[in-house]
Amino acid sequence: MATRASEPKATFQEQVLRSLGRDICAGRYRPGQLLPSEPELCERFGYSRIVIREAIKSLVAKGMLEVSRRVGTLVLDPSRWNLFDPDVIAWRAESNEPDPTMSRDLAELRRVVEPAAVRLAALRASANDRKALRAAYMAMERAVAGKGDYVKADLAFHATILLACGNQFLQQMEQAMSAMLQASFKVISEKPGGPAFSLPMHEAVCVAIETGDAEAAERAALVLIDQAEADLRDRLRSRKSHRSSSAKAAESRVRESDPA
Repeated sequence: MATRASEPKATFQEQVLRSLGRDICAGRYRPGQLLPSEPELCERFGYSRIVIREAIKSLVAKGMLEVSRRVGTLVLDPSRWNLFDPDVIAWRAESNEPDPTMSRDLAELRRVVEPAAVRLAALRASANDRKALRAAYMAMERAVAGKGDYVKADLAFHATILLACGNQFLQQMEQAMSAMLQASFKVISEKPGGPAFSLPMHEAVCVAIETGDAEAAERAALVLIDQAEADLRDRLRSRKSHRSSSAKAAESRVRESDPA
């Protein structure tokens, strides 16, 4: 059995950056609020002021914070954030309270970008691009059979399409799109039988690009997006229902244990 390579350990600055970014996206620090002071953050994380400052600088660059000497470090409204930043996308997706607006907007973005990208890929993909797309699809097949990471293979499939479309602006969106798709694919892949059900839809896209049929590729992409959107809605409703049931059960236990 192949061993999985260990991920590089995060630096102190990266650890602080991730923690604060997740806190902001989860609403621990809300827009208009001030972050704790630099000494307070040093005490919380146990790191030097230099580490804290570098993490703050990164969050400022992502549009999440604004630093003022007189006021302090202010959390900005999400409309100011760099929403295409892969870190911001991941932190928002990791929140315990999924944002239904983010899910809706992601689905709409996919409808705007992917059908056009698939059409272009069918017209412009090189022989190597088509081989890479088929390889990504076969990796999805193996993952469904229990021999691999389905989400990773699915991301490779969609990334290959963006890179094969031959449009420099769409190609530059690949990293951001992959981060957004990863957020939804992780949720969708939780659906029992979901990955296996989606395989024929992915193959239809693959075959259309391999044969250079732009119209068929676009149609297949829309079918795939429709199904993914429905699966995402179902899984988010299921998660919400589960959290609601868990909260009610916890309240009931508290009442039962209350001697009053």
